[in-house]
Amino acid sequence: MYLQTDEQTIADLRLFPGRDQSGILQIYNETSTHGGEALMMDMFHHPLCDPDEITRRSGIIAAFAGMGTRFPFAGAVLDGVEKYLRLGMEDDGSSANPGEREIASGVAAVITWLQQMREFVETGDVAGVKGLEQERMELRQLFADPALAPVFQDVSRQKLSFAATTAFDVLLRQREKSKILRVLNITYLLDVFIAVAGVANTRRFIFAKPLPRASGALRVEGVYHPELKNAVANDLSLDNSRNIIFLTGANMAGKSTFLRAFSTAVYIAHMGFPVAASYMEFPVMDGIFTTINLPDNLGIGASHFYAEVLRVKKVAAALHSGKSLFILFDELFRGTNVKDAHEGTVAVIQAFAERKDSLFIISSHIVEAGEELSATPGVAFCYLPTRMKGHQPEYTYRLEQGITDDRHGMIIIRNEGILDILKNGKKR
Repeated sequence: MYLQTDEQTIADLRLFPGRDQSGILQIYNETSTHGGEALMMDMFHHPLCDPDEITRRSGIIAAFAGMGTRFPFAGAVLDGVEKYLRLGMEDDGSSANPGEREIASGVAAVITWLQQMREFVETGDVAGVKGLEQERMELRQLFADPALAPVFQDVSRQKLSFAATTAFDVLLRQREKSKILRVLNITYLLDVFIAVAGVANTRRFIFAKPLPRASGALRVEGVYHPELKNAVANDLSLDNSRNIIFLTGANMAGKSTFLRAFSTAVYIAHMGFPVAASYMEFPVMDGIFTTINLPDNLGIGASHFYAEVLRVKKVAAALHSGKSLFILFDELFRGTNVKDAHEGTVAVIQAFAERKDSLFIISSHIVEAGEELSATPGVAFCYLPTRMKGHQPEYTYRLEQGITDDRHGMIIIRNEGILDILKNGKKR
């Protein structure tokens, strides 16, 4: 069971690297194999929405973190295994005849890896990890298969004859290839878990506690964006009685960064991965939808405002279907005039407030909308303050309760000398 999300959310959270930007994936991707990297990328695309599966995965990673486990296979060995299992097939699907040296090298790599894998499962760290019972049982059955018995004889230290190499090649790359691939897939899984465990230790990330969906209690302490150095950490909580946060703050006060930090923690927690916070508990949701950087839909000739309307419509349809969702909008209806944005923001948030099984964070520059929403049950108010030091604004990036009345746009415009440039051609 996977969490429902979409490409807009993935782009908002910058999960994957792109042009001129890194990605959250790069923080966690300390894998040692190509297959492990591909599997981690798939996990980033498909967060979980089953509390038991989230608990199982996070428990496995936490166990490896506690033991300080290191991936026991040399990268060159696994590269040799992957290359060997692809022998005979070109990228275009056509067949090719591999050389004797390629086969001999690949056979030796597979034998070395399988012997090390059996030892790792039987006497290594994998042996004591709760949550890997199914994988251990499956591997033991595969290793005990009489067909694979020759692999576990003491052949790794001697050069195999041509006849023995040919026999192993038929065994590993043809007759029992499906079993070899299954062991390889479990190896990739262990690669991901061990890599993420190392990241948790190095960065001091914590494991979030999943709660039943009905609890509705989402509490995060010390959350920060994992890509920022010297990031300011914040606390925030939502529940069934306080299911909407209305967030205000001046430009440059840090709203978008905070929203990304918080929603990234929610997303990553649903993967069962450790998060950048000091404590977190969360209700397992059916879906996550964020709207931070919404592009105009030029393909259908849509304005930014109409793109926003379509986005709200999509969220409304998901809510109407009975799903429990985490919804985030940064500057709802920024693409229209202040009057329409005010009225639309109030109307939509009041409708959201009725959905007690879902949680929402809405940011806005329209503080008057916040004042009008103060009587709406379920809506709480937070802001990121600006402190003036003379004519210079300073930002704490520390979340506070209430609605801000900070309006420093003209101060920044004057400080940058824009009016002087327009009038005199240069900044004073």
